[in-house]
Amino acid sequence: MNGGHSLNYTLRPLGDHAVVIQLGSSIQQETHDLVKAVTNIIETQSFDWLVEYIPAFTTVTLYYDPIKITESHKPFQNTLPYRVVCSEIEHMLSTLKTEEKGEARIIDIPVCYGGEFGPDLEEVATHHQLSPEEVITKHTNGDYLVYMIGFAPGFPYIGGMSPEIATPRRESPRLKIPAGSVGIAGEQTGVYPIETPGGWQLIGRTPLKLFQPDNDESPSLLKAGDRIRFTPISLEEYKALEEEQ
Repeated sequence: MNGGHSLNYTLRPLGDHAVVIQLGSSIQQETHDLVKAVTNIIETQSFDWLVEYIPAFTTVTLYYDPIKITESHKPFQNTLPYRVVCSEIEHMLSTLKTEEKGEARIIDIPVCYGGEFGPDLEEVATHHQLSPEEVITKHTNGDYLVYMIGFAPGFPYIGGMSPEIATPRRESPRLKIPAGSVGIAGEQTGVYPIETPGGWQLIGRTPLKLFQPDNDESPSLLKAGDRIRFTPISLEEYKALEEEQ
């Protein structure tokens, strides 16, 4: 990194078609910034062997095509494709520089808490010996960051929730969770962008459409690095915003 400091990372194989770049061991802002820096530099490369890359909380996984490596790296035909990929990753990361952090997007997500939209709000409150109103207050006061998108199209894994309302997943997952449902799982919160099975504790719902497959440029409303603000709304406000979508 800048100032003569080297980037601390490890590489490991994932099957015979992928390499995992391990950048940290816990979910925190510093590691997230490293993940973003690595994905940014990958975007500037033209690796012919790269199939796709997937950023996560503490890692970036690169999937590669072993046949293309064999074809395009003839001097290394006796070298395992994994070794060739690792060598190119190491060279790439040796040039990584810490950039000035840009202004993060701030996305407001209106949420109608409780009732049919938040069937687990009471359970979360009871789990912590709080009132539902106290749970809502703590949830809306979090310092939220989208760490990654995954599980389902557009599903944001959001950190920064108060540990005072951290609640384990449900013992029995639901077969259908409506799109827009806001849930808690451990110390994370998230929003279901599409109807899907799931075991998160549901505390509310937003009328915003987080996944719009017809939008070719950006089908996911949220992206890693976004800052989130949850704001409570009434049922009437929810219905009005839903009609505008």
